[in-house]
Amino acid sequence: MTSDLRAAPMLSTPAEYTFTEDPTSTSAFAVAQAQRPRRPDHELYQVYEVPRTAAEIQRNDWRRIALQFPDDMLPDAPWVVDALSTELQGLVESSYKSGEEESSPQKQGQGHEQEQKYRLYILADTSYSACCVDEIAAEHANADVLVHYGRACLSPTSRLPVVHIFTRQTLDYDAIAGAFEREFPDKTVKVAVMADVMFQEHVVPLCELLRDREFSNVVATEIVRDPSGSIPNRRLVSPNTLTVDHVDYNLNEYHLFHVSTPPTSLLLTLDSRLASLRIYPTPSSSSSTVPTLPDPSATPSILRRRYALVIQLATASIIGILVNTLSVKNYMSTISTLKNQIATAGKKSYTIVVGKLNAAKLANFAEVDGWVVVGCWESGMVEQEGLWKPVVTPFELGLALQSEESRVWTGEWWAGIEGVKSQSAGDMGAEIEDDEAAQPSVEEVEGGVDDEESEPPEFDLRTGKLISHSRPMRVAIRSIPRSADELNGTTLGSDQNAASSAVVMRATGGVALVNGVASPGAEFLRSQRTWQGLSTDYDEEESAVVEEGRSGIARGYTVGLDQTRT
Repeated sequence: MTSDLRAAPMLSTPAEYTFTEDPTSTSAFAVAQAQRPRRPDHELYQVYEVPRTAAEIQRNDWRRIALQFPDDMLPDAPWVVDALSTELQGLVESSYKSGEEESSPQKQGQGHEQEQKYRLYILADTSYSACCVDEIAAEHANADVLVHYGRACLSPTSRLPVVHIFTRQTLDYDAIAGAFEREFPDKTVKVAVMADVMFQEHVVPLCELLRDREFSNVVATEIVRDPSGSIPNRRLVSPNTLTVDHVDYNLNEYHLFHVSTPPTSLLLTLDSRLASLRIYPTPSSSSSTVPTLPDPSATPSILRRRYALVIQLATASIIGILVNTLSVKNYMSTISTLKNQIATAGKKSYTIVVGKLNAAKLANFAEVDGWVVVGCWESGMVEQEGLWKPVVTPFELGLALQSEESRVWTGEWWAGIEGVKSQSAGDMGAEIEDDEAAQPSVEEVEGGVDDEESEPPEFDLRTGKLISHSRPMRVAIRSIPRSADELNGTTLGSDQNAASSAVVMRATGGVALVNGVASPGAEFLRSQRTWQGLSTDYDEEESAVVEEGRSGIARGYTVGLDQTRT
């Protein structure tokens, strides 16, 4: 008699060979997850703000809810779904119990039917950056609302309503105040206190504690949905709330004390806007998996490396527009503006969508000399580690497209698409110019000498090499010498005209044409691509008679025509 099975049997790997630990858990993120303390249910209930989320969903009558978690919060996602479902069910039951005397049994049955209509979906893998709202994944679930957990870039969206749950984190005020006193011994110094969105609720109480310790010029910040502000998504709050709208702060006079590890893009953005930046790291910060704490004093060197990318992109002939978001508002108009800017500079652009970026994906486009990222103000900056070609922001592209005489960098920097100047609505005549700019500028010149050939040569400032095709779209079609009758406007006969243009020599250094339009990508494929498809080595082998091979099923194949089974 076989014993009853209490669990599914192990049919593959024997127990003695079962992995005791994950052999791939070597990354910093995996180590951080292993060391992450397990929180009790009542603490998670407050961290993820379950009551507020359920009340917001019921108040707006949303039925299909998408829950977006960053990677470090995914282990808590199943618990959040269960807790949120229980809270929603309790709200529905309490709402019908409150009107129990007036409601009929039929309406009560409808209430139990409605409580089953809440559908919760976990968006485990975001399409792009975790800080951005993934509207594309939410639309796959036909969601009515998206609940975004964790830190966020707060970029405006266009499709779905969004509920931001920054999560509630705890801080040791005395420890932070002690670190603040060590950073600023002078108690009259002007300091603005800022924190990551996950710790924003602690900023005002912390500033009050610092004022009690005789720091008189401490100013708090509050969240505003304005990524292009002087401080992205923040504004300074006066201690006197009655005059908050009338205080004009000079940020250059203020130092910034930031609670939690900020992204690198924020460091570069604020470097030229404030006197200095000090960081107080927090162990529960979403950026705590970074192996080393970013040094604010290193931002000038980072900016110098970014400027080196600008110089490298200035001589690029083909620029790829890398779409790193499909949710940020006005990203389509930004792509159109970048296309017009690149075409006006005489360069060629290609728009590429590859999802999450990595070096292998970008290396597939060997003909592209550089990339510009269209994304939020945080994900717009892409680290160059392992990348073959430079990847810059729209702000840096604007500098790269300028001439050497007019290119002046004051130290300001921005990563988002908010700084891209779109075409004004009143300039209707510019549409025709943009269409013409997208086409190669053709100049019919006598003898094949044009204005571009008379321009001074262009060199790469990094390598000193001559650049021959930095503006490939400014191509002159070098016509053959025309007769005096043609120059005087005399019309030639059809036979004579056809004979004179029957054979035209291809200009040296010209660019390949596709449907009459210059295509640097086709020129790269024609001149530099070495792989031309499958080789023809088989032409040298002798031909052989084709014979019928095995056929049939696995239990008995038939070989050839003799019906022999194997």
